[in-house]
Amino acid sequence: MSDRLAVLPQYLLPKQALTALAGRLARAQGGPRTTAAIERFIARYRVDMSEAVEPRPAAYATFNDFFTRALRPGVRPLAAAAAVCPVDGAVSQFGPIDQDQIFQAKGHRYSTTALVGGDATLAAQFDNGSFATIYLSPRDYHRIHMPCDGTLRRMVHVPGDLFSVNPVTARGVPGLFARNERVVCVFDTPLGKMVLVLVGATIVGSMATVWHGQVNPPRSGELRHWDYADRQIVLRQGEEMGRFLLGSTVVLLFQRGAVRFSEQWAPARPVRLGEAMAERPAG
Repeated sequence: MSDRLAVLPQYLLPKQALTALAGRLARAQGGPRTTAAIERFIARYRVDMSEAVEPRPAAYATFNDFFTRALRPGVRPLAAAAAVCPVDGAVSQFGPIDQDQIFQAKGHRYSTTALVGGDATLAAQFDNGSFATIYLSPRDYHRIHMPCDGTLRRMVHVPGDLFSVNPVTARGVPGLFARNERVVCVFDTPLGKMVLVLVGATIVGSMATVWHGQVNPPRSGELRHWDYADRQIVLRQGEEMGRFLLGSTVVLLFQRGAVRFSEQWAPARPVRLGEAMAERPAG
């Protein structure tokens, strides 16, 4: 079956309603029922609970608490690199931005302007820059951390679809990451300007940042902007910046000449928070 046919049912599903329902269930304090659901999830996806601060399923009051569980100190050491991987997951794609076009999968590209919610002035700063797209599977740790030091400048909540973001859907849905709901975070960093995008997906109940809290819902259907020029929000490399309540994808944009990605990186390669992602180019 082709990837386009495989994703056809997603066009027909009531994705918003399913996501709202999943969000309510994930927030519910169901006692033994919640514990049983967490135990089934751990078994199905082979989640390594030995890495968690709290390894006991019964210690989590809600599924959301379990899904955004903290890791024990030291289990994700930071590499000595200009930019470290911000999440556990797998590389979807990475590399150069072709003028303003980001490679999604064979036969699919999308523009930086579409990704950041239509802001052509912001997008133009990343012409011929670099990007990385990292997919978080259900078994992964779902907090997002800073790849490098950064001072927050802006945040935009972009309404959109809620397609799945797994590899099959990335191959089958044109412009996937620029059509799904997303939270766009703009930072000034030692590597220049950086954009970090949290991409929503089916049954992703919400996305949150450490400076704002839950960004969605509400889902008003309109762009929402926050400007932080009058505040000094500085996050250091490796610090938590946000989290997904159920899994998704992050997309990173760097300016032209800012980074050279690790030679170890390749599409579909598993990656872990804190490993070396990129260095400054030589010279």
